[in-house]
Amino acid sequence: FLKEKLNIVWKDELTKDTALSLLNRPLRVCGMVKNQGEPGGGPFVVDNGSYTDLQICEKSEIELNDEEKRSILESSQFFNPVDLVCFIKDYRGEKFNLVDFVNRERYFISEKTYKGRKLKALEHPGLWNGAMHNWNTLFVEVPLSTFNPVKTVNDLLRDGHREKR
Repeated sequence: FLKEKLNIVWKDELTKDTALSLLNRPLRVCGMVKNQGEPGGGPFVVDNGSYTDLQICEKSEIELNDEEKRSILESSQFFNPVDLVCFIKDYRGEKFNLVDFVNRERYFISEKTYKGRKLKALEHPGLWNGAMHNWNTLFVEVPLSTFNPVKTVNDLLRDGHREKR
């Protein structure tokens, strides 16, 4: 189940206790749309040291100087989640302490503009990257019509933000 459904691959011998601890984590089901070249990141298999699993990575977190990593990003078929369904209770029905699942080291520097001037911004763990660290993750494809991004004020002029008459 860990490998086939959650895409978690443990590198050493998997014990019962380790398997149970990997299963007893918050779960997020991420509705992903086909990649249309929007700015951002997407779903990736991430090496966490003793295991690999599915995570959402922002473009600025990826080493674009590494040819293999850049190639993976450029061939990515899906884009950041547009829908999230979160299960935040354990098997006993008790809420997880979500602060235990934040990776404060997962910050990154992104390029922004302000009044036409380029600047660099330090971004701390966001919703789906560092703030949902070590969550179990499932990706499902959702229709592109569910995706109506607003990265700039001009995005509000897109059809998805207009009232249908």
